[in-house]
Amino acid sequence: MEEHDYEYAGFWIRTGATIIDTILLMLITFPILLSIYGWAYFDSSQTGIFAGPMDFLLSWVLPAIATVLFWLKKLATPGKMAASLKVVDAKTGLTLSVGQSIGRYLAYFISLLPLGLGFIWIAFDSKKQSWHDKLANTVVIRAKNSGLSPVKFE
Repeated sequence: MEEHDYEYAGFWIRTGATIIDTILLMLITFPILLSIYGWAYFDSSQTGIFAGPMDFLLSWVLPAIATVLFWLKKLATPGKMAASLKVVDAKTGLTLSVGQSIGRYLAYFISLLPLGLGFIWIAFDSKKQSWHDKLANTVVIRAKNSGLSPVKFE
């Protein structure tokens, strides 16, 4: 991977990729959850935090596993693939390690606090890194075409 062929992916393209991933996840999980729990699934006064074990599995565990596997095998989730983005190691530009992928996923929760500031950080960071990218030592890149900051692997 030649670093001069890539640039850091900015806030809006990454937001678009996340929206695509969210819609795909909902299209897969909601019909299954609805078939298991019925319309009561959407009534939090009856279900609490989780509607049941399948809700926890389909809404939390499987998306985490799928995301990590996509990063390891394809360097991107489906939304990032649609936007031609890649998640790579910040120093080498290579595929993430398993530990790095799991750490990046868990660090999403840190990026959410407070009020998603860790995600908004992308807009102002010179390497367009969110807090979860910084914690996992990753960057999101795309083929160079818009004049943004060129990629430099350390």
